[in-house]
Amino acid sequence: MFWGLSSALDLYQEYIKAFKLPDDVTADAEAEDSGLPAALNILICGGADPRHVIKTLAKRYTHGWKPKLNIYLLDGCAEIMARSMLLLGLALEPPESFSLICKAHLFMDIYGNSLMRPSSHHYMAAKGRTLLRMVCDEDVRQHIAPMLNIDALKYKERDGLEMTFTYWQPKESVFEIQRFWEQRVRALLGPRYDHRQGAFDWDLSMTLKDREAQQICSQEYRYWRECGVAFVFPEYEHCKPNKTLAAGLVRNGRNFVHRGYVGDVQTGPFCGFGLRSSEERMHNSQHGENDYRATDVTERNLLELFHELQTQTVYEHDKTISRRYGSTQLLMTPLLSYNECDITEGMQNYDKPWITVPDVQVHFISSMDLLDMQKGCSRWDEHFDIAFMAHNYFSFLSKDFFRALREKALFIMETKLLTVERKEQIGKFETNVKDLFKEAGLRPCINYQAINAKNMFLKYKKT
Repeated sequence: MFWGLSSALDLYQEYIKAFKLPDDVTADAEAEDSGLPAALNILICGGADPRHVIKTLAKRYTHGWKPKLNIYLLDGCAEIMARSMLLLGLALEPPESFSLICKAHLFMDIYGNSLMRPSSHHYMAAKGRTLLRMVCDEDVRQHIAPMLNIDALKYKERDGLEMTFTYWQPKESVFEIQRFWEQRVRALLGPRYDHRQGAFDWDLSMTLKDREAQQICSQEYRYWRECGVAFVFPEYEHCKPNKTLAAGLVRNGRNFVHRGYVGDVQTGPFCGFGLRSSEERMHNSQHGENDYRATDVTERNLLELFHELQTQTVYEHDKTISRRYGSTQLLMTPLLSYNECDITEGMQNYDKPWITVPDVQVHFISSMDLLDMQKGCSRWDEHFDIAFMAHNYFSFLSKDFFRALREKALFIMETKLLTVERKEQIGKFETNVKDLFKEAGLRPCINYQAINAKNMFLKYKKT
């Protein structure tokens, strides 16, 4: 729920590959002759995080032709939208605010850890205040993040954003993430809870490692399944609750009521940035033990993306930064949880304008629009050139939904590959998706008939 179960994509690159368009065109006349679009509308439905947005923006400089991009983010609840705004704002924080390594570690902390470092907690609260002002004041939003557009949100959803940003502040209700996490794990495992380490090992070794997740190391996966802290470095101590993982917030006087933690407790936040890298040495392993953890690959990939967002130049990784902890059993200190009211004084403001990405607009749209698309509402007819949909939103797909796609459009469907469901269920899900796409008249971008193929995405095009 709070992170996607597939790798980040450069969606413009996927569009170019799907329709075999040239990528070295620079002039308007050449682009028109080559069939390249002047603008692209992109729908990300149920992405759960801004990973595709960050990678698409970071890799924009590598393309010869740069069309205008209108990116529409649609998620099911205000808490996920608020979290996406926070992570996107962090990725586009100006370089004078943080060093690259500091920014990458801060992003990892907020993105995938149930308990954060105090500095990360400070940033979450301070940035929440800035985002609250942006949501409530159009002039502030235009000054800080003119690329952000929330005009399509209902007043109820804006109230939900305001409530979420307020909840992130100190002195509000304590978020007992450790207790909520244990409750989820106990409910999932039932009588197997007393033997949970064996259950964790089985899910990783016999399931995920057979499904494109070989980079995840046993020690980091088991630790995350136990307590919810995914990204660990020896020099950091995690003690502050990550309030961005709260869902179902409702005001109760001066406090809040919520549903605790209702996100993923089986796969982990390693999939978005931690499975593959452009450096093959990061994937080396000996006797089944990786040299580098998914944590280290995530760090390296985020450093690359943030560098490219800031400088629009190729990133050269310093090999001394990445630490080879893949086969190392790190000695974890006991998790502590401190009172969070110690940061009310002297909190730094993070209200500088975001890094400018020309000709890009990011629209947050209402979850009610998904129901309109499902019914084939004329307002969305032939609107999107690219659409991405998460596997848990498949039930909202219908034949009428594809009316929202333009005549030449790409549809990317996330599969259940990186879940721990049985192979039969994953195969049945893919079959249902393919049948629906065939009924809607879409054609596969590649041949999906290979036996025992492992597909993280299904890519179909409308022509």
